[in-house]
Amino acid sequence: MVCEFKYIRAIVAVGIAALAASLVACSGDKISDPTDESSSSTENLSSSSSWSLSSSDSRVAVSSSSSKITSSSSNDVKRSSSSVILSSDSREESSAVSSSSTILSSSATVENQSSSSAELSPEFFWNDEFDGDSIDNSKWTYDIGTGASGWGNNEWEYYTDRKENAYIKDGILHIRAQKEDYKGSKYTSARMLTKGKFSFKYGTVEARIALPTGKGIWPAFWMLGENIDTVGWPACGEIDIIEAVNSENIVYGTNHWANGSEYATYGNNTGKYREQKYKLDITQFHTYKFTWDEKYIRMFVDDFMYHEILIENNTGDTEEFHKPFFFLLNVAVAGNWPGFEVDDSQFPNEMLVDYIRVRSRTNSQGE
Repeated sequence: MVCEFKYIRAIVAVGIAALAASLVACSGDKISDPTDESSSSTENLSSSSSWSLSSSDSRVAVSSSSSKITSSSSNDVKRSSSSVILSSDSREESSAVSSSSTILSSSATVENQSSSSAELSPEFFWNDEFDGDSIDNSKWTYDIGTGASGWGNNEWEYYTDRKENAYIKDGILHIRAQKEDYKGSKYTSARMLTKGKFSFKYGTVEARIALPTGKGIWPAFWMLGENIDTVGWPACGEIDIIEAVNSENIVYGTNHWANGSEYATYGNNTGKYREQKYKLDITQFHTYKFTWDEKYIRMFVDDFMYHEILIENNTGDTEEFHKPFFFLLNVAVAGNWPGFEVDDSQFPNEMLVDYIRVRSRTNSQGE
């Protein structure tokens, strides 16, 4: 998770000696067709094993295994905000960190492009159109309460399964954060998940979503590894497809995982990705896409790519991202990120979801 302090560009990973032979040096070519994997390439590596991150909005961190990551289930984690996060939101600097690192994403310049990068089966193998009168309990369940240490981030909301916090109206799912005294908390909201009901490995996700904004608000559409109860976090892996904080009209995409004995995170956003910006009003409906295959995880809004990470051959110790994940939807109030200043005049404030659709890559469902 990114905390509210100034972002610092840094990246640390492992394994260059074993993986360098598999990396392709990037010459700065533009990616014109993501279906052509040869057009995407990795970052340049110097002979001294040092390299510079070219994307000025990327967020990368590695924290030691001594970080206070105590969660073993999705009930206790959104992000480990107690871990040290080294991030970048700078528009000016580019720092190089000497390491035995491998590369987490391609450095090629990206233009608006199709978010389809592999052959897809023609039908959805899971979807929710939210067309009924109530939330489909065969697809969704709820996290309840305040979690451990405010869901790992010192958040202030109490999550419920009440209609006051999650309901369907006119074909739209509403996740509503409210200012109210409830079981010792000053705010309520909802956190819905498909854990135990649906998970998948590899595919393309499309969702039409409108996000809330306001000081102290934090909506998210994200995923956790279905093995979280046995291996814990971050070893289960986490994929944040959409996050937004406060009143920013910026969408963040991030990966979190266990880099050996350390914790690692890598993310980007629409504010400035590979020297391109995508201006949007996140309170309006936009189409968000997430593509996931054996080589890459990529995230798009209206076909603008705002995040990419290379996972081929477990690059960067990313084996977590080759196992099934389940979905989560929630709206948090306050926390280490977005901070502890909350504008109460915004409430009630809602995240709106028109649909979520998942297309499977051929023969890639499950293990």
